[in-house]
Amino acid sequence: MEGKVEYLWEEVRELSLGTTVDRLHSPPTPLQFLRDFVSQNKPCIISNAISHWPALSLWPNSSYLPAALSSSIVFLHLTPDGHADALVPHPSLPSLCFVSAHVQPTPFPQALDLIRRPPSHLVAYLQQQNDCFRTEYGELESDCDGHIPWASEALGCLPEAVNLWIGNHRSQTSFHKDHYENLYAVVSGEKHFLLLPPTDFHRMYIKEYPAARYSYSQEKGEFRLELEEPERYVPWSSVDPCPATGNLKQENLKFPLYFNGPKPFEVTVKAGEILYLPSMWFHHVSQSPGEDGCTIAVNYWYDMQFDIKYAYFNFLQSLPCRSINDLTTPESGCEQDLGPHASPNHLNSRFSGDESATTNVEIDTDRGNV
Repeated sequence: MEGKVEYLWEEVRELSLGTTVDRLHSPPTPLQFLRDFVSQNKPCIISNAISHWPALSLWPNSSYLPAALSSSIVFLHLTPDGHADALVPHPSLPSLCFVSAHVQPTPFPQALDLIRRPPSHLVAYLQQQNDCFRTEYGELESDCDGHIPWASEALGCLPEAVNLWIGNHRSQTSFHKDHYENLYAVVSGEKHFLLLPPTDFHRMYIKEYPAARYSYSQEKGEFRLELEEPERYVPWSSVDPCPATGNLKQENLKFPLYFNGPKPFEVTVKAGEILYLPSMWFHHVSQSPGEDGCTIAVNYWYDMQFDIKYAYFNFLQSLPCRSINDLTTPESGCEQDLGPHASPNHLNSRFSGDESATTNVEIDTDRGNV
């Protein structure tokens, strides 16, 4: 079997996925969505699916959200560079560590101001994830749908979580995957995705990294990087798809399966569009703000079916791949990669913390800030 995995990367594109992500100009029927996309584990972008949302006209207005949420306290995620749930150097370690953001309760108007007019020493992002739209932003409930009707009918359930994301151009997400069917609706600005199917698992160079967290001092205006205690390790993708120009050759040598293999699918999701991101697809995300100075999105996480596809992808990632050396070999065994997130009870794990970065590390090789 060794050496054969690489053939699959090309064949899945030739036989099923093609070279671009499908764009639908109107919402699909539940049957079409299930048949053509969910069952094939294939992404698509849907236009004109949320054109009836009041949010599309209200939220980009600079005064609307601060007024609607004037008394709300929200969990604001802070990093020095916009990279949370990501790999960074640690001064006391010879290797990288997996770092989560500093999270602090903040009045919403103040949080939004930090996003729209960021100081030079920090990047703020509203990305709590643990069903935060329904728990923190109830005042906005009437501005958008509580679920996506055609997706709910196709999937046979309502979303387990609905999340609100508000950030600026400096926030981005490292490669990760989720065990949810994700309907990602952009309200303001644009989201830029790099996508790789689950068949490309070996190209992600999953490796375990020590878990750490940023701690921010408001008095000093400084971040401190602290290793978690007790010591814990997080399986995470080692690949940076957008390295600094001077590091491109070095990254190419370290991760040849990624840089020399099939190109990732590149999609931009604009305001008013929905991306269907199938479960277990790897995705890297950056964003461009709208005229209001931020990017705003709502996403709906539907629980995936732990069916034959799940068993197939678990088997696939256990296979050897000839081009991966000892330094970057994916961790053996499916549980190390998937974590408790992959179990039927993963929702309890995901929502058990007081903020998403902690929860994500515990459950997943997966979640990042999207």
